[in-house]
Amino acid sequence: MAAGARFPSMLRRALSVYKKGERNISSAMESTFKEMDGESVLDMEDKAGVGGGVKDVYGEDRASEDQFITPWTVSVASGYTLLRDPHHNKGLAFTDKERDAHYLTGLLPPVVFTQELQENRLMHNLRQFTVPLQRYMAMMDLQERNERLFYKLLIDNVEELLPIVYTPTVGEACQKYGSIFRRPQGLYISLKEKGRILEVLKNWPEKNIQVIVVTDGERILGLGDLGCQGMGIPVGKLSLYTALGGVRPSVCLPITIDVGTNNKKLLDDEFYIGLRQNRATGEEYAELLEEFMSAVKQNYGEKILVQFEDFANHNAFELLAKYRTTHLVFNDDIQGTASVVLAGLIAALKVVGGTLADHTFLFLGAGEAGTGIAELIALEISKKTDAPIEETRKQVWLVDSKGLVVTSRKESLQHFKQPWAHEHEPVKELIDAVQAIKPTVLIGTSGVGRTFTKEVIEAMASFNEKPIILALSNPTSQSECTAEEAYTWSEGRAIFCSGSPFESVEYDGKILVPGQANNAYIFPGFGLGLIMSGTVRVHDDLLLAASEALAAQVTEEYYAKGLIYPPFSNIRKISANIAANVAAKSYELGLASRLPRPKDLVKHAESCMYTPVYRSYR
Repeated sequence: MAAGARFPSMLRRALSVYKKGERNISSAMESTFKEMDGESVLDMEDKAGVGGGVKDVYGEDRASEDQFITPWTVSVASGYTLLRDPHHNKGLAFTDKERDAHYLTGLLPPVVFTQELQENRLMHNLRQFTVPLQRYMAMMDLQERNERLFYKLLIDNVEELLPIVYTPTVGEACQKYGSIFRRPQGLYISLKEKGRILEVLKNWPEKNIQVIVVTDGERILGLGDLGCQGMGIPVGKLSLYTALGGVRPSVCLPITIDVGTNNKKLLDDEFYIGLRQNRATGEEYAELLEEFMSAVKQNYGEKILVQFEDFANHNAFELLAKYRTTHLVFNDDIQGTASVVLAGLIAALKVVGGTLADHTFLFLGAGEAGTGIAELIALEISKKTDAPIEETRKQVWLVDSKGLVVTSRKESLQHFKQPWAHEHEPVKELIDAVQAIKPTVLIGTSGVGRTFTKEVIEAMASFNEKPIILALSNPTSQSECTAEEAYTWSEGRAIFCSGSPFESVEYDGKILVPGQANNAYIFPGFGLGLIMSGTVRVHDDLLLAASEALAAQVTEEYYAKGLIYPPFSNIRKISANIAANVAAKSYELGLASRLPRPKDLVKHAESCMYTPVYRSYR
């Protein structure tokens, strides 16, 4: 009998077994249609069974390595299959009744744990690891094994685990992604798929996608070009969308666009998982991104949120400018960072006094983050004072690798730096710029560690009673200064925030708690607000609304500790308030499509949030 003729009869037998109530209804039915000497592998006589064991019914073990086999699976969520399904698996938390109903008896030890006990055991185990990357790998394994327990653990221990699943540990994970790669966690689209990206998108098992985080891996944190190994960033960001913002994991899709890498170390690494070629640029790159953006809208609709993440400066600005009028797009490096920093500055005004218009801002770093923050600050001042934004930009100064950005350099500047070129004599060094401009706020987005030297901090402290020092570069090794340095060199007077976390510092008998200007304060709630209101385009006023909502969450209790951001332990409440404020502004601007507008947007946001508590099974 030919192999093709045997498949229908096999299927009938398998289904008849299922109908008779057999417990194990999951089997891999594999075949090959390639013949050896005119005979199908399935037709070969199995004389001794497979290693003396069960007869090789489907010919899998008799197929040679160069023969094709067809994977064919029929399964339902019960028995062994259920334990391997991360969306439904509860591990030892399956009750005795559930174990009987779903054929799990004997597949698990007899004890029944609560979800809380599982959490306690996992946290105990995680704390045994001394290397953060080991904790990261353990968390990723948990996410692939038991989705609800992963998110419950992250939500309930967010302050301890956030630095593990995201910055700074995710940076090291991306650097070593090829070595630690176990199972794919997102969608990889490379140059090889050009012309059929829509087909690739349809391979993703979930169809109702609402949020995509996409990177091309060219500028991962402050670590540079990590190529295809940048996938850790979209995976980490979307984990936070769910844990912090309550966006359901099934509607989240992490994507890496692989156009090659210029990182020679990766190209020479035998474990590198991406295309082994230099980066595509110019027309080839633009065509691939155009096809991707068109396919995304075609497959998922007008209201799919696409968050650009860790693209290099030249591409980040162009992509945002090109697609912000035709798609629902958001760049966290430019807009998310700007929104969270603006929130911190608004909150800091209650400590230092005055309004934003009373302050002068100096940036070290004039890339995506620096110019994005600068623009939002200028926009907020413009809104509050009714002054033209061209005027309010003059309160913001930028220093790049060539020195102070001034008008005499305008012809040689990249287009996104040109609005920040003001009249001033050329200044090469940061310390000279600080002494010349005398800023009240110093912000680091350079990606270069230890650039806020003792001389720079002391200069800031010499003409400011409470200098605001924001060392925002990630990961920790790239921070412009440490919390201890900022406090010590300013004699304990600095209001300090960083991009990555630092421990509290004791100075002159007082405990000083550094803040963390983490984008995770903003983007989860911001995304939830867009989704629940059905917003079709991102307007700058939505970012201002997010900043104001975050700043409003800082209470006098936190100011007393020197904090200008609320603790992450309240992040779900914070995200709900941000989502509500963003949605309200979207309805006001006529950008929201979900009608009618809910009366209480905060309660509506809370009701929309995913909760990872175990469900009971029939």
